[in-house]
Amino acid sequence: MNKPVDIKAEKANYLRQYELVDLVREYDPSVDETLLNKAYVYATKAHGAQMRHSGDPYYAHPIQVAGILASLHMDVQSICTGLLHDVLEDTDATYDDIVDLFGEEIAQLVDGVTKLGQVELSVPNASRARRQAENFQKFVLAMSRDVRVLIVKLCDRLHNMRTLEYHPKQESRERISRETLDIYAPLARRIGVDRICSELEDLSFRYLNPSAFESINKRMDAWRADQKTAISQMSVALRDIMDKQGIEARIYGREKRAYAIWRKLQRQGIAFEDVADIYAFRILVDDTATCYRVLGILHTHFRSVTARFRDFISVPKPNGYQSLHTTILGPENRRLEIQIRTERMEDVAERGVAAHWAYKNESYAYDPERAKESGGDPLRRIRPLVEMMEQSGDADEFLEHAKLEMFADQVFTFTPKGDLISLPRGATPIDFAYAVHTKVGDTCIGALINNREKPLRTRLQNGDVVKIVRGGEPEPQQGWESMVVTGKARSALRRLTRDTESQEFQRVGAMLADHAFAREGKDFSESSIGDALKRLGYKSPTELYEALGRGDLSIKQFMQAAFPGRESTKALEEMASREFITDSTAKLYVKGDGLTAGVSLHLSDCCSPIPGDRIVGFQKPGKGVVIHTIDCDVLAAEDSGEWLDIGWRRAAQHASSTARITATVEHVPGALADVTKIIGEAAGNLININTVRRSETFFDMIFDIEVLDNRHLMQIIAALRTSAYVVAAQRTMGETVAVE
Repeated sequence: MNKPVDIKAEKANYLRQYELVDLVREYDPSVDETLLNKAYVYATKAHGAQMRHSGDPYYAHPIQVAGILASLHMDVQSICTGLLHDVLEDTDATYDDIVDLFGEEIAQLVDGVTKLGQVELSVPNASRARRQAENFQKFVLAMSRDVRVLIVKLCDRLHNMRTLEYHPKQESRERISRETLDIYAPLARRIGVDRICSELEDLSFRYLNPSAFESINKRMDAWRADQKTAISQMSVALRDIMDKQGIEARIYGREKRAYAIWRKLQRQGIAFEDVADIYAFRILVDDTATCYRVLGILHTHFRSVTARFRDFISVPKPNGYQSLHTTILGPENRRLEIQIRTERMEDVAERGVAAHWAYKNESYAYDPERAKESGGDPLRRIRPLVEMMEQSGDADEFLEHAKLEMFADQVFTFTPKGDLISLPRGATPIDFAYAVHTKVGDTCIGALINNREKPLRTRLQNGDVVKIVRGGEPEPQQGWESMVVTGKARSALRRLTRDTESQEFQRVGAMLADHAFAREGKDFSESSIGDALKRLGYKSPTELYEALGRGDLSIKQFMQAAFPGRESTKALEEMASREFITDSTAKLYVKGDGLTAGVSLHLSDCCSPIPGDRIVGFQKPGKGVVIHTIDCDVLAAEDSGEWLDIGWRRAAQHASSTARITATVEHVPGALADVTKIIGEAAGNLININTVRRSETFFDMIFDIEVLDNRHLMQIIAALRTSAYVVAAQRTMGETVAVE
């Protein structure tokens, strides 16, 4: 197997023509030298006398990009694309010229890279943020069609970052570095090209935080001087152990890069001296079985740190990375990380999807069988971004979710059939459900984790087996968005809420229109509002209904458009809401087959209505209906003519709602334990406790409790009043006050 060429080892200026051909021929003996030479010459002539900020001829840049692609062992079409990637934008060359000279495949790749280059992924001011988000959508679409487009663009960005010091403007250097760190480096990691990702991160770090970059490098210099002897001794010891056991292995060390150290210091809040994997040894062997044999040998010779063992061979990372990671205690009890893998695993770890290009059947190209063995579809890690784009309501939402997705650490879970589902750390069963399929997430009502029923808010751990319990029709659930961490789940939940919200506002609007016609003694039908649609400028009845339901269009405006010149009456004004529903069959419901709390209906925070309470609502433009109890203080400030008559569906009695109790409790040992015991025995679910006043003898406390209805709440309050420790207890309306 050919050892990958170090992509950092560039020549003084740029690769000569014969050097580039030799570099490609080393791993692809069948290389089309004529095609490669033609692309090289065409690029130098097309860019002509153009110069870069560094003073080098411009064509040095595409030649060096081609060299980086060759070091990744890419096919000749990709390397020609690297040579030609700027000609469409910066020279007189046309797409048809590229097709005529180099064929349709290369022309399409060059066009794809050109379009990526035209996408502005960073903006100098907040007013252009939406344009940035929309451009990122175009970026994802372009790279999702052929992964080679992304690989060429990453190599282009890598060379630009290597020469960024020559850019004359500090502001531009920082903007380009931020864009690289936010977008390009995570994308490189996502497709497994670790050495491009690592170098992009370090180069960006150098310009974004130069003082921290310099500080860490100084610490590293001192660390190397201090650890030089110990590292040398450990290297000899490992070599000696492998030789005595008769294991053929390639052993070498790798040093953690500056940005990776900085990120670890920031995330874990530790000191530089506490970073255990600043230096790690890699032991490369011939096959998987030998990997596990080496692991056993090492644990026999050295004490291991069990909490830091990771088996990425049996459970590979989503980008195809496989390796055994173990931390041992070396001389003087120094922690040392050892990574054990095969040469093939090493290749995939370094080159990611690029490692799936291979020489086979006298041609060099992408090898699906080889890819399947270690990572599968090279676009598999990009497709979720496309799915998020389809689910997201707008470009800003998509960019937010995509960044969330790309930066998250991973946790590895399984379906009951053994399929691997990788999720960001902190993910819940809801995230898992949406990762399986959007329809599974939309209908999720519960989950079994390792064959035990668990709340949907449970954070998943490595190795968890998750079974999703599904219900019937998709229905948005209040509070779920705050429980998920994946961009896909969040965008899907927002889409489900938007769809349900739109449908419910249409139903509210249709009922409002129907009853408005009834008050006028008119028969209502969609054909009867044709003229009103035209006058109001709506394209369809459903669009008009939705505007009515949202409150964007008032009943008065609607009726004036339907019956021009009609005299408004006091009765009609009152009908606008208070008499909105007059018969039980049409009555608005809070839950179930009526309207959905949290979507078109919102339970107010001031009085926290629960099933059994007498409730009314107000229609707020753009939000829907806000529900209050009939005795809520807020109602005193509102016109009763604007009230909506709303009731609870019977099915709501089987759902839990949150109520609040204020209690004065004696300040003695055992008081709080007695109170919580009473609540539990009364089948209340205590979800929050807050102390609002305290003295030497009493505490005033607020308890948030999940109850079935107001009768259940009253039973709990009555039970609390029987406690010897409780001085007073009552239902509370309004916000919690500060502790005194």
